[in-house]
Amino acid sequence: MIYLDNNATTTIDPRVADVIAEVFRSGPCNASSQHAVGRAARLRIDDAIDTIASCLDSPLDQPGGPRLIFTSGGTESNNLALSGLADPAAPIVLSRIEHPSVIAVAEHLATQGREIRWLDVDGEGVAKVETLAELIQSGTQPAGLVSLMSANNETGVIQPIDEAARICRQRGTLLHVDATQSIGKVPLSLSQLGASAVTMSAHKFHGPPGIGALWLDGGVPLRPLLHGGEQQLESRPGTEPVALICGMALALQLATAGLHETQSLLSSLRDRLEQGLRSRHADLVVHGCSSAAANQPAPPRLPNTTCLSFPGADRQSMLMALDFAGIALSSGSACSSGSSPPSHVLLAMGKSAALVQSALRLGVSKFSTVEEIDDAIDRISLCYKRLGKKNDVEN
Repeated sequence: MIYLDNNATTTIDPRVADVIAEVFRSGPCNASSQHAVGRAARLRIDDAIDTIASCLDSPLDQPGGPRLIFTSGGTESNNLALSGLADPAAPIVLSRIEHPSVIAVAEHLATQGREIRWLDVDGEGVAKVETLAELIQSGTQPAGLVSLMSANNETGVIQPIDEAARICRQRGTLLHVDATQSIGKVPLSLSQLGASAVTMSAHKFHGPPGIGALWLDGGVPLRPLLHGGEQQLESRPGTEPVALICGMALALQLATAGLHETQSLLSSLRDRLEQGLRSRHADLVVHGCSSAAANQPAPPRLPNTTCLSFPGADRQSMLMALDFAGIALSSGSACSSGSSPPSHVLLAMGKSAALVQSALRLGVSKFSTVEEIDDAIDRISLCYKRLGKKNDVEN
């Protein structure tokens, strides 16, 4: 199997797996216990937090400063942010291309009377932040929270977070950034980002599934979703998973230490994949890769991600055919791929039904190889030729 679904999840780095196993083998790990065994577990967590702080350029040991809340992953962090930040009666602004774990929370809050304001995107999938200030101030009450992902999980298009942060600061509005797809793939300094809260998830950068975090800037209050314990200053009670936290810290350290080389590798593999397929099929469309405006550069993308439409083919048929051919990829967010609804991201970008219905997402990783990419080009091309010819005959 050639694995090209690295936006959904990544292979755990063997070194990370070793650390997790070592912690599990070390004995009981409850960092809330006051005895020596508990204190040793707490020390492991403190060391992990120090590592994460260094990797993300954010102090996490200063009273009243930024802090990190460990969660079960990106979905919980996004739920915690949207439900727990800002005045619960204040409107929320979010882009139309956010992850389902953001949109679903917002839609749930809307049923309880919370006003949701939508930030549109252009044809390349870039949020129209030039309209953000007006959205924040529109209506009878200013928005209390803006949620904007750092890079889209389907197209890989990087969003103008710096500009969004500047606008939010000017208006006293909190900014939540879902950085799940960016961390470990592009440089990110939380001290420089200007966000109030940032979501991350370890299994997106070759760490273990089941562990993530919500970073909060200093002085940002948060209402907890869970109750029943004093762990993590009662922001997210429950016994901390020490082994997973240690694994997350090491995975982040490994991802950021060689980031420049990894970016170069990922970009070359992604470009090889795109160019190889387009050289055989001129009708393929790469989303977020070309600007509709003349002489304007394409928006920046994550180095590992490509979203391709195969005109004339059905994405579900392609997925099944490629699965049988030994290629693992997806048609969009892994959190909605089971029911496989049309991509809300591509629809928000104004793409035609034909392009939306034939779109697939491919993501390479640092463990991908040139040989795999060349093999994948052959297998994908063959499947597309078969399915395209079948659809031509049926039509």
